Amino acid sequence: MSQLIAFSLVVFTSFFTLLNPLGVMPVYMTMTASLSNAQRTKTAKKAVIVAFLTLVAFALSGDFLFKFFGISVNSFRMVGGIIFFQMGYDMLNARLGGFKVAPDEIKEYVNDISITPLAIPMITGPGAITNAIVLMDDANTWQKKAALFGVMAFVFFIVYICLWSAARIVRVMGETGNKIMMRLMGLIVMVIAIEFFFAGLGPILKDILK
Repeated sequence: MSQLIAFSLVVFTSFFTLLNPLGVMPVYMTMTASLSNAQRTKTAKKAVIVAFLTLVAFALSGDFLFKFFGISVNSFRMVGGIIFFQMGYDMLNARLGGFKVAPDEIKEYVNDISITPLAIPMITGPGAITNAIVLMDDANTWQKKAALFGVMAFVFFIVYICLWSAARIVRVMGETGNKIMMRLMGLIVMVIAIEFFFAGLGPILKDILK
């Protein structure tokens, strides 16, 4: 039971920091500025559902992808660690990410921004996809697999609540509060990145030394 709780905490912490709903909120508000409250809520709901299903699909097909491309889990852990570290560094510097929408281009995305770019890659990006595949490999019992998908669903529910109440939260926290929160999350992501990198490097070095 203690291992299951520890695994669930790792799943929650890693996905919450990587999905970073508080960091997505300002961009989401900008991209949906021309929508009504009802349209904004519908957009948030669709984006979260698409992002969740995408992550589940990658988690379930990760083992097949490894075998098809001849990729080892440990190599993927190392690459994931590098991706996490870069994302954490960007968050530490209060940067929302590489995706930006120019003001004159926002209206072009209004009809279907819930899928791209909101769901992918803003909510479910390469870091979250890597995390899902690696954690699915670590879930060696059905209890852990159930905990993985259950906690993932809970985190996505939090993401939806954050987007649904984005206008109020951003106004209350202010620009300074959002940047402070993002920096704190960035530190957590960088710590997870180091753990992932060395968890993959260790077995590879052992195989080489043998």
